Amino acid sequence: MSATTVTVTPPGVPDPYVLRKEDALEPPTTFRGRFRYLGPGMLLSAAVVGSGELITTTALGAQAGFVLLWLVIISAAVKVWVQLELARWSILSGKTALEGYAQVGPKIGRISWINVLWIGMDIAKMLQRGGIIGGAVTACSLLLPIVDKPLSFPSLLIWTVIILIVTVGVVYLNRYSLIERIAVIAIAFTTLATVALAVGLPFTEFSYGPVDLATGLAFAIPVGTIGIAVAMFGLTGVGADEMTTYTYWCLEKGYARWIGPDDGSEARAKRAEGWLKVLKLDVLLSWVVCTACTLAFYIIGAAVLHPQGLVPKGMEMISTLSKVWSSVLGDWGGVFFLIAAAVILAKTFLASCASVPRLWANTLGLLGVIDWRNPEQRQRTIRALVLILPPIWAVSFLFIQSPLLMVQIGGIASGIFLVAVVFATWHLRREVPERFRGGMLNTGMLVLSSLAITALGIYTITQVFGVKIG
Repeated sequence: MSATTVTVTPPGVPDPYVLRKEDALEPPTTFRGRFRYLGPGMLLSAAVVGSGELITTTALGAQAGFVLLWLVIISAAVKVWVQLELARWSILSGKTALEGYAQVGPKIGRISWINVLWIGMDIAKMLQRGGIIGGAVTACSLLLPIVDKPLSFPSLLIWTVIILIVTVGVVYLNRYSLIERIAVIAIAFTTLATVALAVGLPFTEFSYGPVDLATGLAFAIPVGTIGIAVAMFGLTGVGADEMTTYTYWCLEKGYARWIGPDDGSEARAKRAEGWLKVLKLDVLLSWVVCTACTLAFYIIGAAVLHPQGLVPKGMEMISTLSKVWSSVLGDWGGVFFLIAAAVILAKTFLASCASVPRLWANTLGLLGVIDWRNPEQRQRTIRALVLILPPIWAVSFLFIQSPLLMVQIGGIASGIFLVAVVFATWHLRREVPERFRGGMLNTGMLVLSSLAITALGIYTITQVFGVKIG
């Protein structure tokens, strides 16, 4: 079953959110065999390589130069351990992340304070998703205005309607899998091109060297870059919302269903160990993709845009970023970037249309509004939310028309929510038997990851509320 289709339980396919003994499947025992069962991590990577990397990370490099390279590396490296731990609990229990958050007290009615915080974060993330569709709309308007001049309101409105109709239609009609394959290929090509450009810059007029890279490892945050730095940490790599969504993709892929219900048997324990190895490989590959993209986009912004004083702002964000490519490759490079940006951001928007309605449907289930365990109710609710939520995101862009600012707001909210996810992960980890925790190395890295996320999360909160430390 595709992890990104709107239909939750097609005829003849077992419900991925229900564990049955008869659905248990022995795990692969070879690397090649495990590779055949990968999927959730690559789908997540395809979604992650969007607003965070393309917009915020490049803009941060343009504004700060190489100075914040250390933060980009940490952002990409530390979160993956929390993602792995949360997903481990999910496939062993058969529960979604939001169901796990609901177990963490204190309670607020039927749900937990973390669920309430998630609701607040996702409302803020609506602006980020508006920024994502805004970036795609801006790229399309620059390439083909259709009506009036590029970036005029009529042109932006027409492209917003077009992208909205196509996206919602594709997701609602359950044609996402075909678009997924095409988009992943396009993103893979764009990622390789971006990495190649970053690696090749030393041979151009925008050369950088060991001194620049060493400057980026000084662990300093320049004055004036705090806001975008915090947003970048929340958005790049695997963010709090992606960690949460990843558990749904793992369940819908079948990992928990193939492990089977916890009957206390040794056979079930060995199946769990085998499928956890598949999970680790899935997480590892997605981490490699996210890290390569993040570093490449940042280096390009620092090496090309920063020396020219080109910092993306407002509606000029996409056109400014296109100068990265045109500065190095000529006019055709700028055109290529606009096409790539439209594809990447539209793909991220598609992924949001597939994932966010699931999380809200699950939240409605936790609140008792619907029966989440009823496949028919779950499917109807998801379909309804697919029709309701994306237009709200699109309207927010048409009113604000500042993709970078909108993405930054979502990134700050995500950075704050990361602290709650860390807290929930440690709480839920107590339910995971010692046998499946991954040993001292895994625990040590989880501790370092948690400390880094918590420290920056606290710093974010103090900056948002104007509290000075030290």
